[in-house]
Amino acid sequence: MMTLARARRSVLYVPAANERAMTKAESLACDAIIFDLEDAVAASVKADARAALQAHFSASPTSTKGRIIRVNGAATAWGAEDLAVASVCKPDAVLLPKVETAEQVLEVRTALDRSNAPDTRLWAMIETPLGIVNIREIAALGAKPSIGLECLVAGTNDLAKETGLPLPEGRSTMMLWLASVIIHARAFGLDVLDGVYNDFNDADGFTAECRQGVNMGFGGKTLIHPKQIEPANTAFSPDTALIEEARAIVAAFAAPENSQRGVLSLNGRMVERLHAEMAARTLAKAGIVFNG
Repeated sequence: MMTLARARRSVLYVPAANERAMTKAESLACDAIIFDLEDAVAASVKADARAALQAHFSASPTSTKGRIIRVNGAATAWGAEDLAVASVCKPDAVLLPKVETAEQVLEVRTALDRSNAPDTRLWAMIETPLGIVNIREIAALGAKPSIGLECLVAGTNDLAKETGLPLPEGRSTMMLWLASVIIHARAFGLDVLDGVYNDFNDADGFTAECRQGVNMGFGGKTLIHPKQIEPANTAFSPDTALIEEARAIVAAFAAPENSQRGVLSLNGRMVERLHAEMAARTLAKAGIVFNG
């Protein structure tokens, strides 16, 4: 049996202060949920949000989805308490906002390890000009397994705010910056997610931005509303023919009689182990778990 990595086509932000939204999100078709303690939670209810989040994870300790907690920055008044709660909840990953240096990531890794959460992975938001400038040193942490950095998230709203660009019109100006984030992520084995699209009632605009994200090389998109889930899943999934071909390749190499073979003849062409690895990634991107 081979269990493939989770897809991250659709990653939905949910305010940690909203207990009903957190519960509902677990039943939606998104690939992952970001439980947000940062921008989506007012300062006056940060403590309530932490309590609600801890209660949610206590009531639902497991999930079929990837679960990520976005904390406030370590330099804020809430950062330390957010990390303490994340250490208790033990999500799949903690998302760090406004990452501008590798040292910020390393400090959080140390804090989580000290809090008995060494298996919690790290995601980093790249959403400031300095984060773009320092993208190489940040992404390079992906090559160090002990750090646990596995995904970069483009924070296009904050990037637009800090550079004075209007959205969505200003996204064309951001393309070079976003491309730098993507290529550095891929160079160091990290996944990378596109930023949010703010007008959740603009289905055509959202679909067009998803297509653009696919063509740029993003692995998926962060979302602000459930109605964005289906079009994101569709846009970031491989087409049917590619999925069926990938199934056949993975199944062929998973067969007991082929366990030691490096090359196979399949449907009139030769396929190698590297093609099986590529096929496995294709299925993972489509959110498919292969049992064979």
